[in-house]
Amino acid sequence: MKVVDPSNPIPKYLQISVWLKELIQTGRYKEGERLPSEIELSRLCEVNRNTLRQAISELSAEGLLRKEKGKGTFVSMSKPVALKHKLERISSFRDDLNAIGIEENTILLKKGIEDAPDHVAKALILGAKSKVISVCRLRKGDDIPLIYEESYLPGEMFNGILVMDLTGSMYKILSERFDIILARCEQTIRAVNLNVQIAKLFDLPKNSAGLYMESVTYNENNIPIEVLCSYYRGDKYIFEVELGRYHIKDGNVNSFNTR
Repeated sequence: MKVVDPSNPIPKYLQISVWLKELIQTGRYKEGERLPSEIELSRLCEVNRNTLRQAISELSAEGLLRKEKGKGTFVSMSKPVALKHKLERISSFRDDLNAIGIEENTILLKKGIEDAPDHVAKALILGAKSKVISVCRLRKGDDIPLIYEESYLPGEMFNGILVMDLTGSMYKILSERFDIILARCEQTIRAVNLNVQIAKLFDLPKNSAGLYMESVTYNENNIPIEVLCSYYRGDKYIFEVELGRYHIKDGNVNSFNTR
């Protein structure tokens, strides 16, 4: 049996990770079961242990495997986490996870008051030399890092927020503690390669595929109250958009048989 094809341009560790993933997803190894030892797997795949460990690290980062010191490598779940974010209403990360029964936890990386970056000042319609409240967080689901967020709020508008617990839903804090109505949100999304700092937070290699979304949220008076810059793992997130009926220019409904 040949697990690794030396003539294949795909790196050996990725060939092994695909093979192991297939074994897990087809039920050969079930959730909670221990894989063969690294020595056994490296012999079976005809690679050195460093290559084998790289493959296991890849699947550990995806949440499929977990390593227990002195015990071995175990299957964490039979299928990788796939999160769906619907772009139809304002919702929080916690909402996304609750919908599929995943436990959410957040690590607060940084908070403080700083000069507004130019693009943030423009989006928030701030004057020259304005200050913003900056909050950087890593969002996890079942202890798997999924989103890195940078949130910017007008400094004068949210006095006291920095002493609050910022590991939960920011939308809930803005709504309940500051009596803000989150009326609408404008979002732009683009594909990115994750830089070394963000990739490290996700336990991924530099330049891994990601999605960047910039959200500007407005209150009921059409005043922008938050700029949120979010980096999503490309291997974990799906964005879903529901579109309405197509209309041609004269106002008639398209019959869908002409283009």
